[in-house]
Amino acid sequence: MDEDLSIINTETRKEKIKNFFINNKNKIIISLFIFVLIIVSYFGFKEYENIKKKKISDTYNSILIDYSNGKTGGVKEKLIDLVYEKDSTYSPLSLYFIIDNKLITETNEVNDLFNVVINKTNLEYEIKNLIIYKKALFNADIYEENELLENLKPLISKETVWKSHALYLIAEYYFSKNEKQKSKEFFNKILSIENSNQDIINKTQKRLNRDLSD
Repeated sequence: MDEDLSIINTETRKEKIKNFFINNKNKIIISLFIFVLIIVSYFGFKEYENIKKKKISDTYNSILIDYSNGKTGGVKEKLIDLVYEKDSTYSPLSLYFIIDNKLITETNEVNDLFNVVINKTNLEYEIKNLIIYKKALFNADIYEENELLENLKPLISKETVWKSHALYLIAEYYFSKNEKQKSKEFFNKILSIENSNQDIINKTQKRLNRDLSD
């Protein structure tokens, strides 16, 4: 009796499974199609990204070779194009090359490129913070107080390896304006936070002992 019931239950389950596939055949086919399409699209996109990355890399290296060989025509424009590619590696490198070699002298134009890299490029956390710091450093001589503080706010308001660098830049800014009390406050902040850069600490102590001691 028990054996007969087991056979009946088994057959019933088989029939239910069979009916399920029959009744949902179209849904199952569509689901499988969508699944395969997602897999193919994913790997296709990854391959596209790899090809694009290789092309950008080749272009950047070609520009550097041409520049080192004295072929400077069109270099600035090509590097600007690479910045606008919003590539996490070669957009920052292109911007640095433009700045280091003074290919653009218009500050606003350089800042526009900084904004593309900072705001529109997918960067690692500390790489983005580094570029924020570099932008503030680039503009330090022309920034008003509120502009400098606003630009460095992302670094001084959270934990980052560039926090002590940002505080040092602000402290030096105030020192250059002969606002020694404000300068001293920011230098002291460097000494009070954990994991400050050792070179920054040394420079801070030197400045405090030499120029801001009571």
